[in-house]
Amino acid sequence: MLKGFRDFILRGNVVELATAVIVGAAFTAIVEAISTKLIQPLLAVAGPPDMEGLGFEIVSGNKATFMDFGAVITAAINFLIVAAIVYFVIIVPMNKLNSLRNTGELEDEDVPPTQEELLAEIRDLLAGRSLAGDATEEGNNVNFDDGSSSSPRH
Repeated sequence: MLKGFRDFILRGNVVELATAVIVGAAFTAIVEAISTKLIQPLLAVAGPPDMEGLGFEIVSGNKATFMDFGAVITAAINFLIVAAIVYFVIIVPMNKLNSLRNTGELEDEDVPPTQEELLAEIRDLLAGRSLAGDATEEGNNVNFDDGSSSSPRH
C-alpha cells in the first residue's frame, strides 16, 4: 500500500503541481514585500512622488479611470520571482532525482524479476540439469545442488 502511495506521490506532475502551490503560497508574503517596498518605489521615481503608481488617468481628474501600470509590472515581477524560486529550488532537484532513479544509480529496493526473466532462468536451470543427467551412467538421474538426486518418472 505504501509503495503505491509513494509511486503516486513521486509521479512528476503531481509533485511539481503540489510544490508549486505550496511554495507559491509560502513565498507570496515575501515576494509582495519585496515588490511593494523595494520595486514600486523604484518605479515611482519615474513619476511624481504623489502618484499612486506608474500610469495615467484616462479621464483627467477621475481616479476611477487610472491605468496603473506599476501594479501590472509588480504582479509580473511577483510571478517571475515565485516561478524562479519554484523552478530552481524544487523542479531542478526533482528532475535530477528522477534522472538518477531512471538510470539505475539510485535504487530504493530490488526490483522483482519479470515473468520472462523467471521463465528463462528456469529453462536454463532445467537445461543444465538435463545435461548433468546425461553424464550419469544411466542417463536418468539428475543431481541437485542439495546433494539429492531424482530419476524421471515414466
